[in-house]
Amino acid sequence: MLKKTEKNAVLYRMVMEKHLCPYGLKSKWMLERNGYTVEDHHLTTRAETDAFKDEYSVETTPQTFIEGERIGGYDALRERFTDWRKDSEAKTYTPVLVIFGVCALMALAVAWATLGTLLSVRTIEWFAAFSMTVLAVQKLRDIESFSTMFLNYDLLAQRRVGYGYVYPIAEAFAGISMIAGGLLGLIAAPVALFIGTVGAISVYKAVYVDKRELKCACVGGNSNVPLGFISLTENLVMIAMGLWMITKAVIA
Repeated sequence: MLKKTEKNAVLYRMVMEKHLCPYGLKSKWMLERNGYTVEDHHLTTRAETDAFKDEYSVETTPQTFIEGERIGGYDALRERFTDWRKDSEAKTYTPVLVIFGVCALMALAVAWATLGTLLSVRTIEWFAAFSMTVLAVQKLRDIESFSTMFLNYDLLAQRRVGYGYVYPIAEAFAGISMIAGGLLGLIAAPVALFIGTVGAISVYKAVYVDKRELKCACVGGNSNVPLGFISLTENLVMIAMGLWMITKAVIA
C-alpha cells in the first residue's frame, strides 16, 4: 500500500510588533484547510521584508511556495484552490441580495418577538422598511460617491444635482418611519411614493429604453451591482409601501 505523500508549503509573511499581516494569516489558514503542512517564515522587520521582496523580485507579501514554485499571495491561493477569480470590475448582485436576506431575517425575528408569529402583514412591512433603511445607510456611508454614480441614470438628479444628496436621507426617513408604523408611516408614504416613482422611471428608461449598461448606486457609490431588475424592484417596493400605508390608513 502506497504511503500518502505529505503536502508541504513554504509561507513568508509579516509578523511585526505593530503589524500582523491579515493576508498572511489567511494564507496560512487556507493552506492548512487544504491539507498542507506549512513552513511558516516570519518577516519581523521592515528591512527583512524589503530584503525578501528584493531577493524574490516581488512587490507584496505574503508569498507562498509549493514544491519550489512561487504561487503568490492570498488572492493567488484562492484562485489555486477555488473557482474564485479576482475581478474588481465584475458585476454582482451579491451585496443587495445579502441586504435583502438579512432584512428578511430581521423582520421575521421582530415579528416573532412582538407578535408571536413569523408571517403576517406587519412582517412584510418590516422587511420592506428594514431594507429601505439599510440601503439608505449604505448610500450615506459615502454620499459623495453615491450622488456621483446616481447622476448616471436618475432623471431628477440630472436636472437637480442636489437631489442626489437628499435621496438617501429621504429613503432613511421613509424606512425608519415605516418601521414605527402608525402616523409616522402615513407621513412617510408620500416620500416613499415620490422617490420610488422617480427611481422606477429613471431605471426603466436607462435599462429598458436606452439599453445602457450601468452600475446601480442602490448599495452605495462604490458597488458593482448592475443597474437592472433588482434596482427596479427596490423602487417598486417603495411605491408599493407608500400606497399600502395610505390604503391602510384609509381603511382603518
